Amino acid sequence: MPPFDDGVPALVLRLDRNPFHHGTLGAVRSLGRAGVEVHAVVEAAHSPVARSRFLHRAHPGLRGAVTPEAFVEMLLRVSDRIGRRAVLVAMDDVSAILAAAHGPRLAERYVFPAQPAALPGRLADKAELVGLCAAAGIAHPETVVPGSPAEAAGAADRLGVPLVAKWSRPWLLSPATGLRSTTLVRSAEEARGLFARSPLAGSRLLLQRFLPDSPASDWFFHGYFGRDFTCLHGGSGRKQLSWPVGTGLTAMGRWQPNPEVEAAALRLVSHVGYHGILDLDFRREESTGSYQLLDVNPRPGAQFRLFTDTGGLDVVRALYLDLTGELVPGPSARPGRVFVAENYALLSAAVSARRGRPAAVSVRRGSPTGPPAEGPAQGVETAWFARDDPRPFFSMTRAWFGRGLAKGAGRLRALLGPHPAAASHSPPRPRESATDGSAGRPDAASLS
Repeated sequence: MPPFDDGVPALVLRLDRNPFHHGTLGAVRSLGRAGVEVHAVVEAAHSPVARSRFLHRAHPGLRGAVTPEAFVEMLLRVSDRIGRRAVLVAMDDVSAILAAAHGPRLAERYVFPAQPAALPGRLADKAELVGLCAAAGIAHPETVVPGSPAEAAGAADRLGVPLVAKWSRPWLLSPATGLRSTTLVRSAEEARGLFARSPLAGSRLLLQRFLPDSPASDWFFHGYFGRDFTCLHGGSGRKQLSWPVGTGLTAMGRWQPNPEVEAAALRLVSHVGYHGILDLDFRREESTGSYQLLDVNPRPGAQFRLFTDTGGLDVVRALYLDLTGELVPGPSARPGRVFVAENYALLSAAVSARRGRPAAVSVRRGSPTGPPAEGPAQGVETAWFARDDPRPFFSMTRAWFGRGLAKGAGRLRALLGPHPAAASHSPPRPRESATDGSAGRPDAASLS
């Protein structure tokens, strides 16, 4: 693909403070290699993304709670530094939700997909997704939204355990609560206790029938949909490694056409009328062979670079071209292409080996009741290492192992315990401020 010549800069926006979000780096590299002046909001000056040679300038993110007013003010300040209107590429749910909700205030400074103000929030809300799937005729695991502790316990008895517990708006969770966005519940009492913590979560609790994972059960779809809701670029893929194992993000994935997954994605967009990038997660139910839609994210998934065609087009480039009035080239798919997030793949493979389960299974023969056949590999892209941009990889590696050493030292101190003499003379520790545990997370009251 030749360099873009439109001259419009781009701002890659992510409010989550995870320094190991490789999708942000992928967006910076994708647009930067095409000649776009790329800016990014980063969590810290030493972020691995800030080391990329394709990043024109890094801008600091919000330090406190992510309120709508703080979000808009931050983007206006960044716009002043950029100096002209820019394409906005939201890389997390909060950014996409707030950009749509406050579009009129940002429209003079940024170009981004025109959406009904509430649509990204409806898609990302796991409770809303239940109703959307039912209305669009898309398979979805049986789900209960309990209204009381007794209903939560009753749902566990009816659906059976284990079952999956989710908070409907996981972006509202504060790290200070200790709550996880998704939890495996193994008893009615656990379900009852989790419901009692709903006020801390800031959103509704969902209890969902558990679908066991298998080597070929987890699938995803990435696509960019234009103003007329037509898919201008996209594809389906299969998770070969995930982190955490069996439940988490794609540590290794393969571009693998799946007509059922792709048809479900198109059906959802047709039903809601969506313009922009979507990332959908599916799990195949072995007993029925159906592909159940688990999650919808109204932005690029971290592994979006997997779906890079022979001309270099991916969903972020498609969005940029379309929003700047350029023609989006016709797709030239590369099924079999592999994407690896090195740090997470290493962890996933190690844990899988320790558990005695296959880390990645090659499925080369299709059957009427099984998943589509897998073709030969068509190249591998790594999330962090790139020959033309090596510094983010080395920065990530230092930070990754540094965090691992810090965690190991903390566990060792906990095992050894304080020395009695030292403990008796140690001064009292100051209490942490309320913002220490929730920095970078949205305020539940302001976004609900």
